[in-house]
Amino acid sequence: MDFEVSSWFQSVLGFLFFALTTSFFVASIMVFVLRLKPCCKCETCQTFLTSSWLRKFSNLCDWYSHLLQNSSTGTIHVHVLGNIITANPENVEYILKTRFQNYPKGKHFSAILGDLLGRGIFNVDDDLWKFQRKMATLELGSLSVRSYAFDIVSSEIRCRLIPLLSSVAGKDNGVLDLQDVLRRFSFDSICRFSFGLDPGCLNLSLPISKFAEAFDLASKLSAERAITATPFVWKLKRFFGFGTEKQLKEAIKLVDVLAMEVIKHKRDMGSNQEDLLSRFMSTVDDDKFLRDIVISFLLAGRDTVASALTTFFWLLSSHPDCLENIRGESDRVMGRTQDLPNFEQLKKMPYLQAAVHESMRLYPPVQFDSKFCQENDILPDGTFVAKGTRVTYHPYAMGRNERIWGSDCLEFKPERWLQNGVFKQANPFKYPVFQAGPRVCLGKEMALVEMKCVALSLIRKFDFHMATPSQQPKFMPGLTATVRGGLQVLIQERGSQP
Repeated sequence: MDFEVSSWFQSVLGFLFFALTTSFFVASIMVFVLRLKPCCKCETCQTFLTSSWLRKFSNLCDWYSHLLQNSSTGTIHVHVLGNIITANPENVEYILKTRFQNYPKGKHFSAILGDLLGRGIFNVDDDLWKFQRKMATLELGSLSVRSYAFDIVSSEIRCRLIPLLSSVAGKDNGVLDLQDVLRRFSFDSICRFSFGLDPGCLNLSLPISKFAEAFDLASKLSAERAITATPFVWKLKRFFGFGTEKQLKEAIKLVDVLAMEVIKHKRDMGSNQEDLLSRFMSTVDDDKFLRDIVISFLLAGRDTVASALTTFFWLLSSHPDCLENIRGESDRVMGRTQDLPNFEQLKKMPYLQAAVHESMRLYPPVQFDSKFCQENDILPDGTFVAKGTRVTYHPYAMGRNERIWGSDCLEFKPERWLQNGVFKQANPFKYPVFQAGPRVCLGKEMALVEMKCVALSLIRKFDFHMATPSQQPKFMPGLTATVRGGLQVLIQERGSQP
């Protein structure tokens, strides 16, 4: 009798669970359909819903660039996504500076990246953001930290990157994936700077570390949440623990385990070292919070630098005149025998500075960024923004906008950044590659120094020839732009024939 009652009770529970699950699924689908507003008949929404933009454009950002270029205000509204997208510098300044408090990251963005970034600086607003911003400003702005970072980058270039490329250049068919090498380089560098941990990824004879693989997968899958039409899709998958959400959970679990092991090791050793984690330990006692902080800086310093360098070398491969200008400038400043520049020498190379900025104008590592409007507002171009609306500013589209950069905006021309041979910085709201306003990137100068050091060391020592057709890069989904298919190059010592 007890067995029969137990079986009956289990059956009822099973039925109730099934009914609840089915109801939740049906409700989610209904909300999904309602949020999409498929009844919207405007051309933009219909083109998005049918994916007919793929007939003319290879990626979504190019289609948005086309729409924004042809918009009289430089702003478009994708109603089915509830997203206002702008390439208008006045709007960008209004969002990022003038009305900064009305355009936070928002709960929607925090939910998308919350599992990976937690309470890290890139995923929070208000007091938690202010605390981390102040702490990071004090640390990253100090001369000792910048010197420490420069020493790490110089060591990685001199002891690992150059020997690796030299070994490949000595082979008959010295072809390698330069993007893969640059991502390994930047991961080693940022791990040493952030954790005091050396994963040794730049040794190509070894498999990439489990930490790097887990971090890559977690970043990719987190970003894919953002391109779903409604959060209910990925939240439903997370609730049932299947598909990409199951993979994401497993990847983040591994990231957490390895990060916490590093933090525990630092606690045991004492926080008297120079890396970023050790410095933050003097202020923060919560290990989970420390993990969130450092993972955020790891994200910021890894793929952004690798992506920017990849497209920089891709552009130089089809602009040999720019390549020779950089070589000539560095020879005048450094001579022909010095391998790496110092801080003062970098300041005396305006053409290199211009070339790096021009490369990121066309291919910004972060192609777009979104905020969420807290209260009803009107942008400078007259666009009404309802409370809760997602507002996206689009650096990728802005770099391709004739109203901003002129009729030659699609051309790679470092000279546009020079006046009488002197580098002139652009208005940050016209060129928001490093964001602008209160959230402007704190690591901007450190990133630029790293990029220029890597670029110079490779340009002065090696010749690069594209091993695959020189086509426009296509980007994979990710928190930062990653070139699909990598950058296959034939690398040789300077002076040898291809």
